[in-house]
Amino acid sequence: MSEPRDPRDPENRRDPRARRGPARPGTPGRHVPRPSQGGASSRSEGRPQRPSAAKRPADARRDPKGAPSANRSSGQRPPAASKRPAPAPKRPAAAPKRPAAASKRAAAPKRPAAAQKRPPRPRTPAPAPLRLGNPRPRLRLVAVALTLVMLVFAVRLFQVQAVNADAYAAKANVNRYVPVTLAAERGAITDRDGVDLATTVDAYDITADPSLLAPDKIKIDDAPQKAAALLAPILGEDQKELAEKLSKSGSRYVLLSRRQSPQVWKQIKDLRSALDAKAQAAPKSDPRPNVLLGIFADEHSKRVYPNKELASGVLGFMNSEGKGAGGLEASLDKKLAGKNGKLVYAQSGGRRVPTADTQEHPAVPGTDVELTLDRDIQWAAQEAITKQVEKSKADRGYVVVQDTKTGEILALANAPAFDPNDITRSDADALGNAALSDAFEPGSTSKLMSLAAVLEEGAATPSTHVTVPNRLHRGDRLFADDIDHPTWHLTLNGVLAKSSNIGTILSVEQLGKTQREANQVLYSYLRKFGIGQPTGLGFPGETPGILAKPQDWSTSQQYTIPFGQGLSLNAVQAASVYSTIANGGERIAPTLVRGTKGPDGRYVAAPKPDRTRVVSPKTAKTLARMLESVVDDQEGTGTAAKIPGYRVGGKTGTSNRVDPKTGRYHGYTASFAGFAPADKPRITVYCAVQNPTSGSYFGGQVCGPIYKQVMQFALKSLQVPPTGAEAPRLPVSFKPGE
Repeated sequence: MSEPRDPRDPENRRDPRARRGPARPGTPGRHVPRPSQGGASSRSEGRPQRPSAAKRPADARRDPKGAPSANRSSGQRPPAASKRPAPAPKRPAAAPKRPAAASKRAAAPKRPAAAQKRPPRPRTPAPAPLRLGNPRPRLRLVAVALTLVMLVFAVRLFQVQAVNADAYAAKANVNRYVPVTLAAERGAITDRDGVDLATTVDAYDITADPSLLAPDKIKIDDAPQKAAALLAPILGEDQKELAEKLSKSGSRYVLLSRRQSPQVWKQIKDLRSALDAKAQAAPKSDPRPNVLLGIFADEHSKRVYPNKELASGVLGFMNSEGKGAGGLEASLDKKLAGKNGKLVYAQSGGRRVPTADTQEHPAVPGTDVELTLDRDIQWAAQEAITKQVEKSKADRGYVVVQDTKTGEILALANAPAFDPNDITRSDADALGNAALSDAFEPGSTSKLMSLAAVLEEGAATPSTHVTVPNRLHRGDRLFADDIDHPTWHLTLNGVLAKSSNIGTILSVEQLGKTQREANQVLYSYLRKFGIGQPTGLGFPGETPGILAKPQDWSTSQQYTIPFGQGLSLNAVQAASVYSTIANGGERIAPTLVRGTKGPDGRYVAAPKPDRTRVVSPKTAKTLARMLESVVDDQEGTGTAAKIPGYRVGGKTGTSNRVDPKTGRYHGYTASFAGFAPADKPRITVYCAVQNPTSGSYFGGQVCGPIYKQVMQFALKSLQVPPTGAEAPRLPVSFKPGE
């Protein structure tokens, strides 16, 4: 048995690589220490190296008291199964040398052959040591970058919260608060009895989403055509056009029809519901998709004219922007329109926030306007003139009915008329009010003003004798009456009754010592009657007529103006002339507006019209009696205007017409003007037809029947009784020598 070795002895210290025992034969990487000549190992030369505690074998460790373990005292190695053998016993004070120990280890017995045949284990290369850099520069760089970012954030935050706080708050409010315009309800236009002539109702624009009718969605190839076939009779639109609009599968919105009534939209919804019911009842093998699923409606207000063409020339129409574009709708637009309101509310995600603040300025409704028109009389006048224009194949015609005591216009009818509910289907020439915009030469109806001047100036009386030749030479012209005749021996009343141009020229010449003086006097009376100046209605497109100053009258005008050629006026001016005589010689400016009713419901009467004294009541009464001769006397030209039971005064007119397109005389203007009852006038009716081409063109035959028809209706409608007095018969002619 070998002696125990002291691990502290340099000779007994082994290389840590040899702790596992002697190297196996043929095993690489094992180092077996060889003893030197002195019996010590090679590691004994020089200073011995003491292995660390972790690498020292368990038998080299000492117990706390420094005594060797039992295994070391016995001189035996620890068992192979034990990884940590017991500590070795202490070395004796004088340890003997072991000369043969190393050699004995070197001469370890060889392993069996089987063990030598095992392949060597691959040696895992030791990993390269990881060399860490200095982290401080990188940390400094990151810290500087974070500082700069935070500094930018701080500056921006200061700008938003302090410098530009008000501006950003205002921008935020713009995006958050949504302003909505509250449209004011447009005021209604009514007749004198409160019957609506123009009003505002709910309406719907019928729209569609063609993409919903695409074959890949609805599974029907001809869905647009089927939808168009269903909608065309309801909307009153062309089926082919509707089909083309609905076939635009790439579009999400098309307008099918504008401003349809609620009844039309309800009809479409009912039809769609019926198709839904059929689709649900159909078996799954035979589906029936609803071709009206893509039909929608946009709600808004609509201006409606319940009576269609009735008084359309007076009412006017609205444009696509909802503003008045003609007639009273245009001239009274500010009153009718009212004032729009405004609603500002908070929104989020496109939806209104109910709990947020809301600012509302309510809309102020428009003012209701009450006209002087009487709907029934207006209807009678428009019906009569429309039929006569068609019968005479004329360009146009108009009828004016006026209250002689107040100047209020009871009817203002034009033919042809238009439907303001749909002006796209109307003739552009018919959109105005021809009774106020047409300037035409009045013809013989103007003789009333000339003879009024003669009577008022005392130049003649109704019984004054006037010899009327067949021709009259004045200036550079020969003047004649409407028919050839032998020399007439007429009274001044007869001149008016037989509508003699020559007799009128001869009578007016008595107004002055010279023709120039006579012209000046006549001009002053024409101006008093309102010729050449606005009527006072303030109607859009109204013409004041044409009346040149007497110094500008040509040679022929000096003699044509007295019988109504060479000056022009409109139909309302012509009616006003006869109303002036019917009112005792005092002219009252015509009026169309009777009063207004504001949003507060308070009624405000229209201002009183201007009044002008033109002739004396005596002259006016004389002229009224003379006008009766035109209608009542067998020699008069207006016998077609007789009304049984009533005394009627009137005057016919037939004048050469100036064609507005060429500026030359072409065709005629037929007219008739008068009032009734003649002894106590209440109503004036004026009628004119432009360019009648079929039948007669004389005023008595074309317009006389219209006057009679409208006057009869107006007298009954206003319950004006006949006076029952006998009409005095003034002489029309005289016998030479009497």
